[in-house]
Amino acid sequence: MSSLCWLPRDGRADRFPPVERALKEPNGLLAAGGDLAPERLLAAYKQGIFPWYEDGQPILWWSPDPRAVLRPADLKISRSLRRSVTRRGFELRVDTAFARVVAACAEPRRYGGGTWITAEMAEAYERLHELGWAHSFETWAGGELVGGLYGVAIGRAFFGESMFTRVTDASKVALVNAVAFLSGRGVELIDCQVASAHLKSLGAVDIPREEFLALIRNLCADARPQNWRLG
Repeated sequence: MSSLCWLPRDGRADRFPPVERALKEPNGLLAAGGDLAPERLLAAYKQGIFPWYEDGQPILWWSPDPRAVLRPADLKISRSLRRSVTRRGFELRVDTAFARVVAACAEPRRYGGGTWITAEMAEAYERLHELGWAHSFETWAGGELVGGLYGVAIGRAFFGESMFTRVTDASKVALVNAVAFLSGRGVELIDCQVASAHLKSLGAVDIPREEFLALIRNLCADARPQNWRLG
C-alpha cells in the first residue's frame, strides 16, 4: 500500500522515495518535509517530482500520473492568438524580471483562492534563477510587464511552474515565444505537471508517468545552467 514518506531536512538532497509509491488520492502526493535547497529541487525535477503546497503546510512533493506535457511541435496557435503575437506590439524578454514574474504569478486570481507560491517558494526559485537553472519568459507592452511564465530548464527539458497575464493573451504570447526560444535551444519537452482545459487548448497532452520518467531521464542528462538573458 502506498504511504506518505517524510523527508528530513538534513538528509541527502537526492533521496526521494520511488515515484511508484505516490498516492493515488490525492493524485501524485509522494512525500513531505525536506527543504527547497537548489540541490534538492534539481534532484526532484530529474526524478519527475515537484513541490506544491500552501502556507501553513509542510513542503509537499508530487509526481502525478498521468503527467501533462507539451512538445514544441504540438503547440496550437489559434488565429486570434496568432494576431496577438504578430500585431499587438508585444515584446519578448527573457530573464530580465524573474522576481517580478514570480511575484505576479503569486498574486490572487480573479476567480478567488490563495496562492501556492509562498515566500519560501519564491526565494527558492529566485536562488535557482541566480544559479542559471530557473528562467522567466516575459511579455512587455509599452514598457510594462503584462504577462509571463517561469520554470526550470534542465538539459533538453523545461519544467513549467506558473504563468500570469494582465492583458488579454499576454500569458499565451509568452508561452508561444517561450516555445520558439526553447525549441531553438534544443528543448524537446515542456512539463506542464497537471493538465487543464487551458493547457490542452494549447496542445498539452497527458502521458503515463512511466513514459514521462523515461523521457526526462534521457533529456536531463548532461544538464548545465544557462545564461538566457534577452531584452
